[in-house]
Amino acid sequence: MVKLIENDLACHILNLMRDKGTKPFLMRHLLKEITKILLGEVFRKAERRERDIETWIGKRKFEFIDADRITFIGVLRAGLPMLESALEMFLDAKAGFIGAKRDEDTLETHIQYVRLPEIEYKKVIILDPMLATGGTLIKVWEIIKEGNPADITSVHLVASPEGLERVGQICKGLTLYTVSVDEGLNGRGFIIPGLGDMGDRLYS
Repeated sequence: MVKLIENDLACHILNLMRDKGTKPFLMRHLLKEITKILLGEVFRKAERRERDIETWIGKRKFEFIDADRITFIGVLRAGLPMLESALEMFLDAKAGFIGAKRDEDTLETHIQYVRLPEIEYKKVIILDPMLATGGTLIKVWEIIKEGNPADITSVHLVASPEGLERVGQICKGLTLYTVSVDEGLNGRGFIIPGLGDMGDRLYS
């Protein structure tokens, strides 16, 4: 289920983002750039479809990823730059949004907003930089499963061992990509060393 992305450039960008001195505008830029690398791994052996295009020497056939069968789901707020980056690469893909907020006292996730296109038989890719306790991903996975997609993938920068274990017990059939499995969670449910509060670091 878990696929560790072993890419030196992705690790380099991630570690730039770990620096607490990295400003919000640069955090957003780096998140968009690392997303392109991560999706390159997700689609490394993707099914492609041949179509005719007009080149400078006339019409030729080339293979393309079937983007109109892909739906990217951004988990708000932190997943928004990842979603923007994905849609810049896959012009025919659809986009959905799920707003989630974690109660910092109970660590329970509350879903506040859901806006999804038709996802039946589609390849759905969840975009969220952090996988901490796993509560948000589980709630998002449960919502998406109701739409009967062909398959579900989630993409993260960092994950905790605790979150991966919890997700693995519940989200059967999910394929999960991450650049790093960090040390673990602290008493407040934050990943150590992690990235801090990603939403605040991106937009505050």
